[in-house]
Amino acid sequence: MQTVRNSILWVDDEIDLLRPHILFLQEKGFAVTPVTNAADAINLISGQNFDLVLLDEQMAGMDGLTALQEIKDINPALPIVMVTKSEEESLMEEAIAARIDDYLTKPVNPSQILLICKKILEKKQITSDKFSRDYAAEFSQLSRRLYESPDWQDWVDIAIKMANWDIELDRHDELGLRQTLADQRRECNAEFGRFIEKKYVRWLAGDEAPPLSVDVVRNFLMPHLGRDKNVVFLVIDNLRLDQWQVIEPLLYSYFNIQREYYCSILPTATPYSRNAIFAGLYPLQIQQQFPQFWADKDDEQSLNRFEKELLDAQLQREKVDLPKGSKYIKVLDANEAKNLEKNLPSLANLSLFSLVVNFVDILAHGRSDSKILREIIPDESAYRSLTRSWFTHSFVFRVLKELANRGNTVVLTTDHGSLRGMRGTKVMADKHTSTNLRYKFGRNLNTDKKYAIVVKDPKTFKLPSSGINTNFIFAKEDYYFVYPTNYNHYLNYYKDTLQHGGISIEEMILPVITLEPKNV
Repeated sequence: MQTVRNSILWVDDEIDLLRPHILFLQEKGFAVTPVTNAADAINLISGQNFDLVLLDEQMAGMDGLTALQEIKDINPALPIVMVTKSEEESLMEEAIAARIDDYLTKPVNPSQILLICKKILEKKQITSDKFSRDYAAEFSQLSRRLYESPDWQDWVDIAIKMANWDIELDRHDELGLRQTLADQRRECNAEFGRFIEKKYVRWLAGDEAPPLSVDVVRNFLMPHLGRDKNVVFLVIDNLRLDQWQVIEPLLYSYFNIQREYYCSILPTATPYSRNAIFAGLYPLQIQQQFPQFWADKDDEQSLNRFEKELLDAQLQREKVDLPKGSKYIKVLDANEAKNLEKNLPSLANLSLFSLVVNFVDILAHGRSDSKILREIIPDESAYRSLTRSWFTHSFVFRVLKELANRGNTVVLTTDHGSLRGMRGTKVMADKHTSTNLRYKFGRNLNTDKKYAIVVKDPKTFKLPSSGINTNFIFAKEDYYFVYPTNYNHYLNYYKDTLQHGGISIEEMILPVITLEPKNV
């Protein structure tokens, strides 16, 4: 005898005609309580628990739509499937507006009823079971793939797959696979670090390189310029691939979406990676061609004050014509966001409107300093959730919806991602060394090469040098640099903080999204 799985209340004034259907559901393990009128159904619902109601729309006495409202008043979370003889669209719309979970038109057959019961009552368990099976198979496949010399496109596929798994596990946390995926992600990042160590300098020389930060404007933005289009270039600082993936569904109603990917240059930090995007040049080239924009290298925040000038120079160099003009805006606070929304009609009419949004980066850095944010964002799952919540209520979403209505093409990307630093490694350095956790530059830097790439000659990485013996070091996997002085204190202080600047899938493999309005 099968174990009863769920209890169903079936309400129909012709319930005797449905006995074969009821027996079929009972054979499948469902407990079915039949009643012939809405009043009896409401009394039962008031006194006991049901998992699903099948509710006839046309009954003597109280009709189904009236009963639906009373049932929802008693138990708003109780799933209800409306069953009716009517095929009138207005009736369907009224039922949907009244918060039914599904709709069936008579005559119904047993398989239809079974399918809808499974969909509503067992969907989570069925999808969890399928995810567990698929993950087990793909886990082994991915592990084999790591040892078959994956190329850049393989790494993009791996990054997408792991981000998808993360998001699926957000829905199926009860499966207990979170640590398994974390271990696999760590294994992938170890191999990715070796891949970057082997390939990166060759990429900078143009040897089978993927799109890099310097290629973003030229490869993904410029093809849309000069085509009688009004284009928006949106850069959301420090947005990871998995964060984009939870945001993307919010835009399905407004845009057709094309996804492409690029690799951030090193270090994966705003002064370097974002300047490279806007300039179309590597940091060393920026220093050489625009020394006035790289004058105060010790104050890294000042290095991103000239993105507009660097972008203008790149567009001029590429002979891009912008007949309706261009504008660059960086939004750092709520007042700037309000001003942008106020001026959006004129901005949207420009040939190119470039917008930089720093909220996600501020959130990541704020988590390091705030106990409250650490509580709110204990892990990547919460980080994704909070990012989606922010976006849902943000000026960015409102602006994008308005741009869709106005017919603007939007190219959306980010300059780098971030990851949680979980392991520390010692670094030897003098007092003039930069304070960054995932990368450092200074004189005579030294650290364990198992956990970092040590760059003795910055020019080989197309990075500027401030003098003789200037080195760069980049942390691999989830390591961060800690000085020997008070080592244990700072090891614990910086552990589990969101960091960037180093070498990892999360920091380097980034989306470039083209949004084309649907209603144009």
